[in-house]
Amino acid sequence: MFSEERKMQIVNLLKEKGNIKVADLAKIYDVSEVTIRKDLQELEEEGLAKRVHGGAVLNSSIKFEPTFSEKSDKYIQEKESIGKASAKLIKDGDIIALDAGTTTLQIAKNITAKNITVVTNSLDIAYELSNKKDIEVIVTGGSLRWETRAFVGPLTDMALKNIRVDKAFIGTNGISLKLGLTTPNITEANTKRTLISISQQVISVCDHSKFNSVCFAKIVDTDEIDIVVTDSGIDESIKKQFEEAGVEFIISELEVNK
Repeated sequence: MFSEERKMQIVNLLKEKGNIKVADLAKIYDVSEVTIRKDLQELEEEGLAKRVHGGAVLNSSIKFEPTFSEKSDKYIQEKESIGKASAKLIKDGDIIALDAGTTTLQIAKNITAKNITVVTNSLDIAYELSNKKDIEVIVTGGSLRWETRAFVGPLTDMALKNIRVDKAFIGTNGISLKLGLTTPNITEANTKRTLISISQQVISVCDHSKFNSVCFAKIVDTDEIDIVVTDSGIDESIKKQFEEAGVEFIISELEVNK
């Protein structure tokens, strides 16, 4: 078994049990305790686990989920610039999907394309677009999560699976080359994955703080994303690593208030 595969299995065990001992992991994978300690050290460096005496526990921060209102107050200018840059990718006549989120809401606010259809699982995006005559809005329905104001779950996924869109704009709480796009909630991750599956082109939108952050539930690997739109605050070394892995970037420029 390769090291990366073993580490992902260790993370899954930590998700199930909360903690696990080095000796037990060594027996499960038939490797030395030295090898397991190295795995746990790397998982700690990636923010997925925390080493304790004789073993490891799941990093509780990967399950932390800020609410919609809490996220609304952070990186406002960055999200506005990302929204404007992303909206330019929408052309007249497009059928698009807008994932729920504070950054995707900024896309909705900046759409200038005409005669488009927007499919969304966001209560706020639906309201934002409700008075725009050139936009047909399709709301998925489903279970509404108060934390993110997003419709998610089996009913949402069922509705989405019956349609196809040209472009899907997906928000994420974390993006990592090794571990892909992640979010704190499993049900929300499933709905994001469904949105991705129905789209010809997938565009991830996230401010610079999301890079190399990892959350509890995986959405998809980065190779399933066509374009990442982020702000100019991204570290150049991180950007270079992603580009070398084949990720296309659009960098939005922050507007300087005069």
